[in-house]
Amino acid sequence: MANTQNTAPGAPSTTEYGGDEISALVLDAGYSTIRAGFAGEDVPKSVVSSYYGTVPAGSTPKYLYGDNSINTPSPGIAIGNPMSNDGNVEDWDQAKNLWEYAIISKLTSAKPANPIFHDKDDKVEQQDIDMDGTEDQEKPMAENPLLTTETGWNAGKNREKGIEIAMEDWGCPAYWLARNGALAAFSVGKASALVIDVGASNTSITPVHDGLILKKGVTRAPLAGNYISSQLRLLFSTSTPQIPLNPHYLISSKTPLEALAPAQAKFRSFADGPAPDISFRRLQEDRLLTEFKETVVQVWPSGRLAGHDTQGRNNLEAAKNTPSRPFEMPDGYNQAFGAERYRAVEGLFDPKMALTDASNPAPPPGQTIPELIKSSLSQVDVDIRPHLLGNVVVVGGSTLIHGFTERLDNELKALFPGPRVRLSAPGNVYERKFASWIGGSILASLGTFHQMWISRKEYEEHGAGIVEKRCK
Repeated sequence: MANTQNTAPGAPSTTEYGGDEISALVLDAGYSTIRAGFAGEDVPKSVVSSYYGTVPAGSTPKYLYGDNSINTPSPGIAIGNPMSNDGNVEDWDQAKNLWEYAIISKLTSAKPANPIFHDKDDKVEQQDIDMDGTEDQEKPMAENPLLTTETGWNAGKNREKGIEIAMEDWGCPAYWLARNGALAAFSVGKASALVIDVGASNTSITPVHDGLILKKGVTRAPLAGNYISSQLRLLFSTSTPQIPLNPHYLISSKTPLEALAPAQAKFRSFADGPAPDISFRRLQEDRLLTEFKETVVQVWPSGRLAGHDTQGRNNLEAAKNTPSRPFEMPDGYNQAFGAERYRAVEGLFDPKMALTDASNPAPPPGQTIPELIKSSLSQVDVDIRPHLLGNVVVVGGSTLIHGFTERLDNELKALFPGPRVRLSAPGNVYERKFASWIGGSILASLGTFHQMWISRKEYEEHGAGIVEKRCK
């Protein structure tokens, strides 16, 4: 943090938020995980699931937070998520609880009377964690400025709700709201870039110029990690033989098998109470599919899978001749996956190659990544397009699928043969998955950023609407 001599009117003074000794907090909430940590650090110290559990407890349900709690098959447990499919908050009460859990359990000290205030190493996460009553606790973030992130299409009321929680509920002395597209560009040292972010629920294209997003050029579509998972479900259900999708918690024991042999597993019974809700099983299936995506799924790197290479050879036939990749399901069923492992992602680039059935139609052509990029660039000034194409930043956990960046590079060069296309895709897994958080960490730790904070005094004078005026 810098001194207060060159601060703008109303900016927080050094004494208001503790000066250099107190670091700002950075909170980056996504559909899959919530990332939290102190500004100036390389990676977030706290990464927790965006999902929460609900278990029956008399007349009022009990809520569970943290990976251990929500992945334990407690009797009757149901799973929820406060984020909508468009990547914005839908349930503010649960979002606030999850964010508090992410910050308080790992980053700030608070009274140990409440179990969520213990560190994960104390194994408190394995308990049924109840957030009720935390508003009566001493506000643990009263000394830390808070920077939170948002999507490029976040609505005004949601933006105001964020500052209200920070100021009213958490007692933060200063606040800032930053667009995650711009922060992703900052994470790789760029003030201007075309940010391609493929996360869990959305793929977004964000043009950033001189540190600000060009909002009219922001495009997005629901073809991302969750879509790939739905493609895998369809692949498994239509395969011959059909591939079972039985998550780990259902399996009591299994028998080693030859490839393609039917599973011979003993399934777990839930005699002590009601079985977990179907939403719990769905979450566990998604975790299994994530493991499959990380180890088996690939993107066909050069050209469309339905097309031909430069020598006129059919790419789909070439894919069938590539070495297969084996995978064993929790129930013991195992199979080597050949060309089919390329199909799950192909719909992101070519809708004609998406797996379909009556419930899963092909995606509209305009929602593929190449079309989103074309649409985005068509909305920005023609003079800056070559600069954006020379600074393409690739982030998001789903871009870590093997072959993704190579395919994207080839697609961009085919779309724009004239300008020089240059991709920046961090090789470090954390830098790719946590790009927005890292950008926020860099921004909030800059001495020159000190004058940008919205202080508590400004909030009290102007109300929540000040975030619309200040955070562009």
